[in-house]
Amino acid sequence: MAKQSWLDRALPFMALRWPLGILAIVLTVVAIGAFAVRDLNYALDFTGGTLVELVYEEPVALQEVRDRLTEAGYPGAVVVHFGSDSDVLIRMAQADSSSLGERILGIVGVDREVELKRSEYVGPQVGEQLREQGGLALLLALGMIMLYIAMRFQFKFAVGAAVSTAHDAIVVVGCFALFQWEFDLTVLAAVMAVIGYSINDTIVVYDRIRENCRQLRIRDTREIIDVSVTQTLGRTLATSVSTLLALLALFYFGGDMMRGFSVALIIGIVVGTFSSIYVAAPMLLVQNFQREDLLVPEKEGAQADGLP
Repeated sequence: MAKQSWLDRALPFMALRWPLGILAIVLTVVAIGAFAVRDLNYALDFTGGTLVELVYEEPVALQEVRDRLTEAGYPGAVVVHFGSDSDVLIRMAQADSSSLGERILGIVGVDREVELKRSEYVGPQVGEQLREQGGLALLLALGMIMLYIAMRFQFKFAVGAAVSTAHDAIVVVGCFALFQWEFDLTVLAAVMAVIGYSINDTIVVYDRIRENCRQLRIRDTREIIDVSVTQTLGRTLATSVSTLLALLALFYFGGDMMRGFSVALIIGIVVGTFSSIYVAAPMLLVQNFQREDLLVPEKEGAQADGLP
C-alpha cells in the first residue's frame, strides 16, 4: 500500500520535460553565445596588473577614491573594501613599478592618514596560465564525474549527469559574460563548487531512481522518475533554500570581495536544482532507459540448482 500511495501522490514532473528541456537548451545557447561574443570580464588574477592595498585611519567612501584616481590619470581602477570600511583594495591594469604604490598613496592620501600595506604585480603570463589551468580543472572534474557515476550506476546515468553538470557550469559562466561581471579566482572557485553541488543533487535523484527500479512494480520509466523526484523533493528544497539563505547573507554582508563568489553560487544553486529534475532525469528518457537496465540478470540454471 505504501508503494502504491507514492505512485498516487507522485507529481507529474516529466509531463513538463519538453518545454522545460527546451528552456534549458535556450539558456545554454544564450550562455555560449554571450561568452563567444562578449567573452568574460577577466579580473587582474587572469589579465595581469597591479594590486595596491591601503589602510585608512577612518572609513572612506569608495567613490571618493575612484574619483581621485580618475583625475590623476588612472581611470577604470577597481576599488573595493577589503575586510573593513577603512581597508581599501585597488586593482589596476597598469604595469608595476617601484614607485607605483607610493604614487597611488600620494594621490588618495592628500588630506587623510593612509598607510600603504602592500603593492603587488601579477604578470599576464601568470594570468594566462591560471585561465588554462582553470579550464582544464573544469574538464577534468566533468570527466571524473562521468567515470564515477558510470561505475556506481550505469553509463546512461553518467551521460545525464555530465550533461546536467555542464549545463549548470555553462549557464553560470554565461551570466558573467552576458552582464560583464568581473570574473576572478573566487568566481572560478564558485563554479567548481557549483559542479560539486549539482552532481550531489543529481546523485540523490539517480540513487532514488535506481532503488525504485528494483523495488516498485512499475514498468513505465516516466512514472518511476516522477515517484523518485517526488520522494527527494523535500530534501532538495530544504538543502537549496537553506544554502540560498546563507549565500544571500554573504551577498549582502560579505563585502565587495565576496560579491562575485556569492552571485555565482546563487545562480548555480538555482540552476542546479532545476537541472537535477529537468535535465538529468529526462536525459534517461532520451536515452531510452528501462528499469531492466538496472536489474541483475538471472543466472542460467539458477532455479534448477535451487539458488535464490
